[in-house]
Amino acid sequence: MMLANDELRTVLVTIHVSLRRAIEAITQEAVLETIRIAHAASARWGQPSPRIAVAGLNPHAGEGGLFGDEEIRIISPAIAQARAQGIDARGPFAPDTVFMRARHAPPAHPGEFDIVVAMTHDHGLIPVKYLGVEQGVNVTLGLPFVRTSPDHGTAFDIAGTGRADASSLAAAVHMARRLAAGAAAG
Repeated sequence: MMLANDELRTVLVTIHVSLRRAIEAITQEAVLETIRIAHAASARWGQPSPRIAVAGLNPHAGEGGLFGDEEIRIISPAIAQARAQGIDARGPFAPDTVFMRARHAPPAHPGEFDIVVAMTHDHGLIPVKYLGVEQGVNVTLGLPFVRTSPDHGTAFDIAGTGRADASSLAAAVHMARRLAAGAAAG
């Protein structure tokens, strides 16, 4: 799962599970596979060498083990494996600042990274949604075709009331077109 808009692309290691279960699901293999999937998807869309930032799990990316050791035991080895496979993955970076570094807001801020790999659902989705839920797009990675959808749910609570905003749907259609065009050009 990648949540994206024109300024930020975030790929998640874990998705819709409790935080306790998400932490248990963060393994070296899961992190490495997510990096590989993000890299391969980007290449399919016409960007063969994406700059991938990998966020840590703990505050300050664990601060050398002071706030947890998942970065040392799990995340850093996965990044090293990805780099050994020729993938430009870097980190782990503090999750509270990596998204600002990756944000692509030209001309003042071109963004240091093309994609951020986040460990958990909320670590990764909050920054994208904060930039504007109406422009957010959910992109399913790992498929042989482009699949996008609005970044929010179906909003059954307001269905039929005339209050729905179709902006995210329009953004999803536009992004699907751009990704498909990149794939055709690549």
